[in-house]
This record gives sequence, C-alpha cells and structure tokens, in this order.
Amino acid sequence: MEPAEYQMMFEVEDHHWWYVGMQRLTTSLLDQFYSQPNNLKILDAGCGTGAAALYLSAWGQVTGMDYAHLALGFCQQRGLNQLSQGTVIQLPFAAASFDLVTSFDVLCHRTVGDYRDALAQFYRVLKPGGRLFLRLPAYNALRSHHDHIVHTEHRFTAPELRQALAGAGFITEKISYANSLLFPAAAGKRLLDRIWPDQSGQSDVKPNPPWQDKLLAPILSLEAHWLTRFSLPFGLTVLSLSRKPG
Repeated sequence: MEPAEYQMMFEVEDHHWWYVGMQRLTTSLLDQFYSQPNNLKILDAGCGTGAAALYLSAWGQVTGMDYAHLALGFCQQRGLNQLSQGTVIQLPFAAASFDLVTSFDVLCHRTVGDYRDALAQFYRVLKPGGRLFLRLPAYNALRSHHDHIVHTEHRFTAPELRQALAGAGFITEKISYANSLLFPAAAGKRLLDRIWPDQSGQSDVKPNPPWQDKLLAPILSLEAHWLTRFSLPFGLTVLSLSRKPG
C-alpha cells in the first residue's frame, strides 16, 4: 500500500465502522473454535498497523508479520513487540510453528503474486490440526477506486477460495460472505463510481462523521451472530476458517 494509507489506517481503525464490525465478526467465529483466554501460538500474516494483533492476543501469543517496515513501526506504537518483517510467500518461520494463522485482506494485494504460494506457506508453518483464518474482498465485478489506491489485484468468490484451500491441503470448516446487509448500498456506490470516477486520490479508509460510524458498525456487527449459525450467500467480503489435517 501507499505509505499514507498506513498512517490513515492507524488513525481510524479503532473506531471506523468497517474495522469495528470486522473485529466483531472475527472474534465471534474464533469463539466457536477456541476458548478465551488461551495459549495458542498465533501468526498474523500481513498485520498492517497491528489492531488485529491486539485483539487476537485474547487467544494466545501473537506474532505480527508484515512486509512494510512502516507498518511494523505503527505496531510498535501500539505496544506490540513480537514482530517480524517478511512476506506471505516466504514466511521467515520454521515448519509447524503456529496453532493459528490469520491473514486479513492480504492475499488480494498485487505484491503477493500467486496467492496459492502463500497458502502453501501458511500450511507449512501451521502445526497439524492448526487453523487458517482468511478475510478477503469479494467479487472482481466490484473493483473500485479504493482497490486501485490500496493495490488490490484480485477479489475473491467463496467457491474459488474453497477450491484453493483444498488444493493447498486444508479442510474448510467455515466459509461465508460477510458485509451482506450493506451490500446493496455499497454495490450501488461502486457502480456510480464508474460513471463519476472519484478524483480525490483517497481510499475508502478515512475519518467518517461520528454518527456514521455509530450507525454502520452495529449493522455490520449484527452479522456476527448469524455467522455462528449459517453462512451468508453474498457480501463484500469472504471469510474462511480452515484446518490443517492432523
């Protein structure tokens, strides 16, 4: 990503409605599989500025890894110190090192290259029985100005991701779309962006009026309860939890 995007992410992700909602979805799904507190060894691969690593620490010891030195600097400002610089296609860790690997909105980036190489690396560093939690943007048809700014190369579908995980040797335990309630409004906005392109040079990650975050975060968070019971058929995001046999 562009350096300015890391700065903006660091400034807004503790209260921006999208990040708050995604945290709720993530923690609800993890609670289905793990107790809190726990002593898992966790890798957050592509940890960005570290907000996810903070809340993942409820389940164990988190190692944050990112390619960007700038991102790791922001992690240190959050008080995180178990950090490593590296890429998801060449993880700097020994085989069978982690109980849980998370990677949120990373495999979609153009700098990753073939995301299947990253899946093979995740498989390698997981212990037998360990799990992989992925979050990725959905549907190439919804590519937007935001994707251009944050260097999104590819948006995924659930069947595509399921097939790739199986090809890497994983057993998929949960796969679903998310951000479904707001899907119609967001899809409409992205179609309008194609007619009247955004000339601001900014991504969608930016400060919102407080009322907007207070309105939209609970709407997205509603889906957390549903995801513990069933999978959603469409949305702006794809979530998956899969397991390495063993």
